[in-house]
Amino acid sequence: MTPRSVLLMAILSALMVAGCGASKDMTLYPTLGPLAEQPVPPVIVAKASNAEGNSGELRFRIPGGPRCTGTWTSVAPRVETQERGINLSIRDLGGRFGRSSETVGGVNTGEIYAVCRDGTRMQGHFIMGSGTTSGTGNATDTLGNTYKILF
Repeated sequence: MTPRSVLLMAILSALMVAGCGASKDMTLYPTLGPLAEQPVPPVIVAKASNAEGNSGELRFRIPGGPRCTGTWTSVAPRVETQERGINLSIRDLGGRFGRSSETVGGVNTGEIYAVCRDGTRMQGHFIMGSGTTSGTGNATDTLGNTYKILF
């Protein structure tokens, strides 16, 4: 292998590892409070990491304020199944063993909680469909703002 192809393989490997924790944008629209009263209310775009999982980190900035970090989490029940048995057919003599896990269909609840560098806190609730990365909810902060969450 040439040094150039080794470098290309290293870059591709790093990109694949970085893609494992896919992020999703959560959009927060001010509906009440000082931000909603502005002539053009600002929109907050929060980055939610690990979008394919049940929880992850949340990062955003309140307009005119500090950076905020926190956590999002959802309650998504899963069904675990195990398969054990003996197969006596001529074609497939032997046993069958296995385990699988799947998300239960329905609507799941979730929460967000974040603390900003200046001590401002944001807390909210949302609902989302099982096996999806989309949902809706509401949040409030300690500055007197209420937000509509869409993702």
